[in-house]
Amino acid sequence: MTIAEVISVGTEMLLGDILNSNAQYLAKELAKLGIAHYYQSTVGDNPERLSRTIAIAAERANLIIFTGGLGPTPDDLTTETIAQTFGVELIEDAAVIEDIANKFKRRGRHMTDSNRKQAQRPLGSDILPNPIGTAPGIIWEPKPNVLILTFPGVPTEMKRMWQETAVPLLRSKGWASETIISRTLRFWGVSESSLAERVSEYLEQSNPTVAPYANKGEVKLRISAKAKTETEAIALISPVEAQLRAIGGIDCYGADEDSMGSVVGQLLRHRVQTLSVAESCTGGGIGQLLTTAPGSSDYFFGGIISYDNQVKISLLGVNPVLLETDGAVSAAVAEQMAVGVRDLLGTDWGLSVTGIAGPGGSSDTKPVGLVYVGVAGPYGTTAQAFQFGDRGRDWIRLVTIGTALDLLRRQLIQGS
Repeated sequence: MTIAEVISVGTEMLLGDILNSNAQYLAKELAKLGIAHYYQSTVGDNPERLSRTIAIAAERANLIIFTGGLGPTPDDLTTETIAQTFGVELIEDAAVIEDIANKFKRRGRHMTDSNRKQAQRPLGSDILPNPIGTAPGIIWEPKPNVLILTFPGVPTEMKRMWQETAVPLLRSKGWASETIISRTLRFWGVSESSLAERVSEYLEQSNPTVAPYANKGEVKLRISAKAKTETEAIALISPVEAQLRAIGGIDCYGADEDSMGSVVGQLLRHRVQTLSVAESCTGGGIGQLLTTAPGSSDYFFGGIISYDNQVKISLLGVNPVLLETDGAVSAAVAEQMAVGVRDLLGTDWGLSVTGIAGPGGSSDTKPVGLVYVGVAGPYGTTAQAFQFGDRGRDWIRLVTIGTALDLLRRQLIQGS
């Protein structure tokens, strides 16, 4: 059985300066190949700590994948530390030096002496070609039943090297005899515990497995199946997916890469209807999510960011008396904002949000996290209050965006 470990090298990840997207990508790719992936390690640019990490990995995994630390600077230590850990000398590869020099020449630049470091590899290893960057990786078996693959930290380079060289290599070795395929169903407006209770019988099965998890205001159900081929895995997933969708009903809004914005857009396009938005606490976030989908101008006309009350009055037609009596964060104002933007931009639907994202601006009767969502459309105008709690400004804004679009989604589906 092949057991993989991914080792990400770079102090910048430990400091939180960058997200470790390479490890996430490789985890998904290993699952596709059906290779067991039990461990991930992240280590800084320190040769002693990196060497200890390598030694541990070599005892518990037989496929060790490195990303990062292949550059020309002194803190790029991956290749030399691997060689030192296994007591092997480094050699300079003339073909790699020529390749690096040619790449610099094509870019109108000259290769520096520091780049020669990228042409070093442990004696007995092979080069893992990098078709677009100057840092190749290595393919090496330093001991029986242990294969090392190294990749640069640049995601575009790593992904191409993985697909063009690593995947065919692993398949040729018979290490990718099965595949694990996952399908993720996405839910809004239901808690993780409630959904888990509704689908409890499916959480106990083994193939496919079903696992719930909450993330950024939504709940997901990941269905994973293991089989000899992708077609067989999908065949295992499909009936379970259909059953879970039926249980979830309207709370299930999409799957995999669907977003609330793209799903609402599909519904509007299907109905040949248009939308405009008035945002008071989300700062244009609803419009941003809607416009991530190509062709969104077919159904999304635009929006008004109305933080100041005068903007609500002059552009959206909100009654100033209501602002005095009910306050900007109120159902009445949310309704008038939705009607106002709908009339102003001439759309079928108007969607509005007004709330208190914090940390200031709250009161005993209107605490941080109180948000009103207004919807004006063919079936009339409504507003609904939500209380998201004081979980931070970014969280409140994020959940408000999803909740507002979900409220519209439900009206588009139910037709009322």
